[in-house]
Amino acid sequence: MQSSRLGLYYSCKPLSQPSRFAAAARLTGFSTRFSETRRSNATTSGRSPPLAFVFDIDGVLLRGPNVLPEARRALNILDGNNAFRKKIPYILILPSQYVQAHTILKTLTHKYAGKSVLVLGGSLDKVREVAKGYGFEKAYTTLDVLAWNPSIWPFHTLTDTERNVAQPADFSQTPIEAIFVFHDPRNWALDVQVVCDVIQSEGIIGGPHIHVKDQRKPVELIFCNPDLIWRSNFDRPRLGQGAFKVAFQAVFKALTGTEYPHVQYGKPTKATYEFAEQILKGRIEELYGNVQDIPNVFHDADDSFLNADNPESDIAGANTAKWSSVLVNTGVFDPAQGPPTHPPTYHAENVEEAVKWAIEREMLLPRRLK
Repeated sequence: MQSSRLGLYYSCKPLSQPSRFAAAARLTGFSTRFSETRRSNATTSGRSPPLAFVFDIDGVLLRGPNVLPEARRALNILDGNNAFRKKIPYILILPSQYVQAHTILKTLTHKYAGKSVLVLGGSLDKVREVAKGYGFEKAYTTLDVLAWNPSIWPFHTLTDTERNVAQPADFSQTPIEAIFVFHDPRNWALDVQVVCDVIQSEGIIGGPHIHVKDQRKPVELIFCNPDLIWRSNFDRPRLGQGAFKVAFQAVFKALTGTEYPHVQYGKPTKATYEFAEQILKGRIEELYGNVQDIPNVFHDADDSFLNADNPESDIAGANTAKWSSVLVNTGVFDPAQGPPTHPPTYHAENVEEAVKWAIEREMLLPRRLK
């Protein structure tokens, strides 16, 4: 049985802004290119794929809305401009192939599909659209809450646009059973206030406060991305969803004396990497058909790679999952601040160098040793 080497490049950073979707689409010509790759590899059914890549977006392929020049060259290599003249499968964070931080919430649809949940992150009601697409039929936002009762947070007056997307509901009669932080919240103050209200009243906003230890059915709180910072096109990293979690827990502890129990998804959590493995395996099966000759490919430390820019989340998670990893200098990590706290398998200047290194290690070197 022929063995294979699978290079895995995985990202959890969501693309929520249209300009960044457009930048990624320009980078790849994705919808057309993926179809071409699938057709060109249709005859390889039953064979092991050479390498497969799932790319981190922020700080690896993009910086803010701008495409990094090395990213174009790296994807050109994967599109067949390599020593093998062979297209190497890769996955980006685009609508047809989601592997976002919050994608894992699909696994909870059966639990909350017909129940009211509060969803946070992004602008206006985009997060509701995503949640409903996942199967959460009764998804509400903090804008809905503020439209219901403006005294909830009197320091923000809804704009006409915000009011138009708010969904009517009586939250004194609508028990919230779970809170999902999909993406980076846009109004931290409003969101922290509403989350505190929901949790302290056991799901009924405006209801009597019940100490967490005395609650019969506490509201489940789930965060999807622990990143404290991320890289935009500003000179220094920006605060991310992880910073929002720190802020919320600090306020909640000041109010109650203790932090609130929560579930954390996203890098470096094990559940996120396991979920990514399943998504990638499905994509490889689409490209190559029968993949029975890839035994334990996702559990062999020599076969799995992660290419990313954040040692605290990306590399830490790769090490825990026993994947090989490549750290690049174009994102959050600043080599001038000293060595990374979690050492990668390889440290590259940019994604182009990372791709060339992976191909050398997994395709060219084994051929030379035969």
